[in-house]
Amino acid sequence: MKVFCILSDERAGQSKSPIMFSRVLKRQGINGTYVPFVVKPQDLGQAIQSIRILHIAGASITVPYKEAVLPMLDILSEGANIIGAVNTVVRDGDRLKGYNTNAIGVMDALNEAGFNVDGKAALVFGTGGAARAVVFILNWLRAATIYVAGRQMEKTESIIGAFGGEPLNMRLLSNRSWPVDIVVNATAVSSRDESPEMADLVSHLDIPGCQLVFDLNYGRQKNFWEELAHSKNIRFMDGLSALAYQARRTFALWTGLQVPPEEFLNALQENEGGR
Repeated sequence: MKVFCILSDERAGQSKSPIMFSRVLKRQGINGTYVPFVVKPQDLGQAIQSIRILHIAGASITVPYKEAVLPMLDILSEGANIIGAVNTVVRDGDRLKGYNTNAIGVMDALNEAGFNVDGKAALVFGTGGAARAVVFILNWLRAATIYVAGRQMEKTESIIGAFGGEPLNMRLLSNRSWPVDIVVNATAVSSRDESPEMADLVSHLDIPGCQLVFDLNYGRQKNFWEELAHSKNIRFMDGLSALAYQARRTFALWTGLQVPPEEFLNALQENEGGR
């Protein structure tokens, strides 16, 4: 039996990846399982080493470890190296190679939604690995302007230095209007329970002309990004489609099989009622 896993902090138990990948593995006739592992920050190195020791076939890396794993891997794909974040690990013998399928997953999700980034202005929230993937792909898709809003200006400026754009202090966003075409939440926060301060900030955003609010998170109750979109009659999209598309790319890296994205979307939708 092949074993695949996801490595995260306590949020590993909230991920829909285990049920999604497990269902696709079964439907593809692969004798395999996909399990969530909760890893403390100080144990991340040992967890990565365990992929080798336990002969785990592949691993998903999610918040908060997408950047921290970089020096722990033997080799990085070109995309992972450019973006500076990894969400997929492939084991080849004792060698571990890191890939980033987040960026292409975001691109595929935007294409599915019929949203053309070319020439558009974007406002991206976040400075972690997910934000790096988003800013990278928006630049690659020729967005005209990309504002990156973060709490730590050092990390915000690091993203700008790597991919271009304009850095913003998140706390100052409510001081003016932001005429952008798309807002992307690449932070891990989407509900008031997670951050009342962030919820208040987002509720006061002035984004005239915005066409799409895209939250990379999913499954949140009382999602304040969705509330923002509805209050301003803007289209809203959560991260389920992006998850399915990046999962398709990850699955191909692990198994060599090209499975249609609909298989992953169907596996996610089947579980919607049980979450």
